[in-house]
Amino acid sequence: MRVVVLSRTGKVPSTRRLVEAARARGHHVRVVDPASLQLQLGPSRGRLVRAWKRLKTPDLVIPRFAPAAAPFALPMVEQFAAQGAVVLNAERAIAVSRHPIRCLMQLSSGGIPVPRTVMAREARALKGLVPRVGGLPVLVKLVEVAEAPRVMLCESMQTLESAVEAVLGLGHDVMMQESVRAGQHEVRLLVVGGRVIAAVERLMRPGRAGRNLSPPERLAPLTPRDATVALARKAALRCGLEVCAVDIREGKRPVVTAVHAAPNLLDFEPQDVATPIIVHGEQLVAEQTVQRRQGT
Repeated sequence: MRVVVLSRTGKVPSTRRLVEAARARGHHVRVVDPASLQLQLGPSRGRLVRAWKRLKTPDLVIPRFAPAAAPFALPMVEQFAAQGAVVLNAERAIAVSRHPIRCLMQLSSGGIPVPRTVMAREARALKGLVPRVGGLPVLVKLVEVAEAPRVMLCESMQTLESAVEAVLGLGHDVMMQESVRAGQHEVRLLVVGGRVIAAVERLMRPGRAGRNLSPPERLAPLTPRDATVALARKAALRCGLEVCAVDIREGKRPVVTAVHAAPNLLDFEPQDVATPIIVHGEQLVAEQTVQRRQGT
């Protein structure tokens, strides 16, 4: 099987894990920087060109590019699919999952519980909507596709107004969301082909739950509850993602807080999660081959 991993470089840890797993299973793997591709369209079918040569369509494409590269890279993913390659994941699914408010809307419209969230373009409007998200403290998040979530914890109306006015003044849109409450904790589950294959819990220092907006001190392996597994699977299906990580805030009312189309595989180490992704890709390619032979 010919595999292309769309990534800036093979030195990215998650990309390296996928390349190693694919080669261990006997596949020919290439890491292709999306920026090195050219998309050519015309009267005939489109094609992808690299180094002035037409790029041969691989069997499997695994998108692993950063959000900043998405405007250019997503059309490349769509073109690969149009040429008959199996892609993990589809262009539209990646685009929706990487936009915070669109992702939550997609989940909510499918009956999947999400945190209480509001969006407005005026600081006064957001202040008036604080009761709708459970009261202070609240999280203020930028509504943009970024390398990492940009989040502020606001514990008073004064800090909320100052933060929102500053962000809006810079031309950014924001959304306000309920924060982590006592008795709640956050877990991340890796879903591959509709199955949860790994899960971790976000661990914080005592007394800092709901306050620490930087990366967690550590992630610990977790055996998730059946209800949490079912919720993660529904979220992945609703977003149309073959491979993703689903963040869930567990508590009395568990909610899906985010879905990641290109999860950091190192979050789930030492468990090998790259191999199951490659195996799932093999299965999808095999299914597509059978369908083509049957003419369906």
